[in-house]
Amino acid sequence: GNVIHLNERECSAQRRYQKVLEESPSAFLTQELRDAMGAAAVQAGHAIDYQNAGTVEFIVGQDGGFYFMEINTRLQVEHPVTEFVTGLDLVEWQLRIAAGERLPKVQREIAQRGHAIEVRLYAEDPEAGFLPGSGKLSQLRLPPADAHVRIDAGVIEGDTVTIFYDPMIAKLIVWDEDRPRALARLRDALAQCAIEGPKSNIAFLERLVRHPEIVDATIDTGTLDRDLDAFMPKPIG
Repeated sequence: GNVIHLNERECSAQRRYQKVLEESPSAFLTQELRDAMGAAAVQAGHAIDYQNAGTVEFIVGQDGGFYFMEINTRLQVEHPVTEFVTGLDLVEWQLRIAAGERLPKVQREIAQRGHAIEVRLYAEDPEAGFLPGSGKLSQLRLPPADAHVRIDAGVIEGDTVTIFYDPMIAKLIVWDEDRPRALARLRDALAQCAIEGPKSNIAFLERLVRHPEIVDATIDTGTLDRDLDAFMPKPIG
């Protein structure tokens, strides 16, 4: 009968309604707005007698108010961001709840430490409208995992990215004490990535995380669709 929330993930960096960069905490939210969103999410969970991990999505309007969009009744792709800043294992929690156990913590025990950011490495061609790619990964170099960097990969070097599945190669998640340091960690981690075989979005992500609207946290859900060229890698030569 208990429902709690694990604070927010900010995902305003989107392209065609697909999230490109996810982070927590949001640089935009005030504590008042954070508390109100959390209370609304908990109320939604109670209203449908929900028993699992789930994500309640809201959008903030230009009037400063927030509005309900949908409930994703599952762990989302970006759940490692929440795990990094709370120190919790959400997959373990799911298994415990499924086994009939109570939630391990109450709301006042939920911590929020530092800042985490996630991007997704895809076999796709940003310069061809982000067309999904396929082919053998003749080289796949990713940064080593440590206390600041987490890699969730579904393939290894030598594997083939096929047309029959999602072209995501890996999720790259970083953590540090604050947002500027986390962005620096992400830039460094992306610089260590190398993919040969199908084209990838690494160069696009490297430019994205240096763009002033990401650095200053002023991006909105329509920015990438309105001005995608400003985020594209510049041609060499």
